[in-house]
Amino acid sequence: MRIGIIGAGTWGMALARMLSNSGHGVRVWSPHPEAIDRLETTRTQKNLPDMIIPEAVKFTKLMEEVCRDKDLLVFAVPSVFVRSAARLANAFIHDGQIIVDVAKGIEAETLMTLSEVIRDEVKAEVKVVALSGPTHAEEVARDLPGAIVSACEDLNVAEKVQDVFMNSCLRVYTNTDVKGVELCGAMKNIIALAAGMSAGLGYGDNAKAALITRGLAEIARLGEKLGCARDTFAGLAGMGDLIVTATSMHSRNNRCGYLIGQGYETAAAVKRVGMVVEGINALPAAIAYADKYNVDMPIVRAVDAIVNHNADPRTEVARLMGRDKTAERKG
Repeated sequence: MRIGIIGAGTWGMALARMLSNSGHGVRVWSPHPEAIDRLETTRTQKNLPDMIIPEAVKFTKLMEEVCRDKDLLVFAVPSVFVRSAARLANAFIHDGQIIVDVAKGIEAETLMTLSEVIRDEVKAEVKVVALSGPTHAEEVARDLPGAIVSACEDLNVAEKVQDVFMNSCLRVYTNTDVKGVELCGAMKNIIALAAGMSAGLGYGDNAKAALITRGLAEIARLGEKLGCARDTFAGLAGMGDLIVTATSMHSRNNRCGYLIGQGYETAAAVKRVGMVVEGINALPAAIAYADKYNVDMPIVRAVDAIVNHNADPRTEVARLMGRDKTAERKG
């Protein structure tokens, strides 16, 4: 299959290598010409220095070249750039192409998921698939085993993407609950920030487990209000991705939260991480969703208070612990 990848970050390049090794023709575009020059020269991605990019992977500085004549396009840019990338690509996308979004986020201004953003900008008749799950680029780049979800309302299209991405190291499942899969991908980053903050404050495994579990309950409550399938939240895109993002050393959100818990201001923590921290980008949409649908999301609100309103992390923990008593089955 002829595949174009829009975005040359860690996830985009890990997928480019994997797909090329599976026998697909792959071309990668980046908005940064210097990044393309470096990739072509070194055949390495700066944040994945041990991964060698196959010679078969081609690069381009032209959006037209990465879109033209491709069977499948992968959007692998940070969530805040999905709309601008789709707008730029629109002129070169043709009817019948499959677009796979691997970014995770919710657009703050519109509360659109990223597949909805792509559909809003792309005028051709295309199918959009959300590919999401517990798959750190650092491990996919080393061919370590993992599993992911291909989500599309059209099951046949989800299965086509399943066939393209599945190999001996990556197992792909299908799901038709696109909204639920995308909601999980965006919101779990916020809970991972909370888990990192907890560790940075010196709290233990009990606190981390509580945050992950109750964080998932918050995400599922919101998903239920949005009409998502509850099973999605117990699956790879929900619980699976939340676990890995809230516990892994590879998680930017976890690392950023840890630094904030250690006393760093948010901007300084993000700078030290050195890459996009999607949980911070997801906070405005999460708060807007909670307000719009009247969903109780105390952990999300605590993270927002710390990140965006300079609240003291220990004070927010005390507030969480001092909330009114409730039964678990009622949230």
